[in-house]
Amino acid sequence: MTAHFQICPALTVPEGDGVEMKRLFPVLRQRMNYDPFVLFDHFALEGGGGFPSHPHRGFEAITYLFSGSMHHQDNLGNDAVVHGGGAQCFTAGHGLIHSEMPDSNGHTSGIQLWINLPKRLKTMPPAYQQREGDALPETQEGGVTVRTIVGPGSPITLHTPVVYREIRLPAGTRFVQPVDVQWQGIVYVVNGDIEVNGNTVVM
Repeated sequence: MTAHFQICPALTVPEGDGVEMKRLFPVLRQRMNYDPFVLFDHFALEGGGGFPSHPHRGFEAITYLFSGSMHHQDNLGNDAVVHGGGAQCFTAGHGLIHSEMPDSNGHTSGIQLWINLPKRLKTMPPAYQQREGDALPETQEGGVTVRTIVGPGSPITLHTPVVYREIRLPAGTRFVQPVDVQWQGIVYVVNGDIEVNGNTVVM
C-alpha cells in the first residue's frame, strides 16, 4: 500500500511568557491533529521567557531538548532539571499543573510533542518521568546516528504505542524507518534538507 505523504510548513506562533515557536500542528482548520498526536512545537529560548504554571489534562507530553536546560515543577512535588539530549515527560491524566522554564540564560531549544490518552485513561492519576541523554539508547550505522526517545530500549514509557526518534543524517546518508500501515508518521526537519519517499523537504 502506498502511504499518503504531505509536506506542511510550521507556523510561528506566540506561546507562554514571551516565547515565539514553530508550530507544526494544530494550526488552521485543515491541520488540527494527527491522532494520536495532538500538538507539535519547536521552541527556542534565548534567556528569559518560558512556560509559567499552567494546567493540562487528558494527554501525555514529551519535551526533548536539543540544547540548554529546562526546569520542570508541578503540583505533584516534582522539581527537576533536564539538559540537552535528555527528555522530560508527564502524563496529565485527570489533571496536572506544571511549569517549564529555562534553567540558564543561554540558548535552550527543543521539541514538545503531545500524545492523546485513550478515553479509558483520561482520568488516570498524573505522573512525571525524565531521563538525561546518556540514558537514551543511541545507535550509529553508515554514518547515521539514531537516538530513541520513546520506543524499543528507551526507559521512557507511554500509555500509547509510539516510536519517537532523533535522526542525524550527514550529507549523502540514508535511513529507513518502516511504519505500520495503521500508524501515523511524522518527519520533522530541524536543519538542512532531506528526501522522503521521493519528496524533498527543506528547512
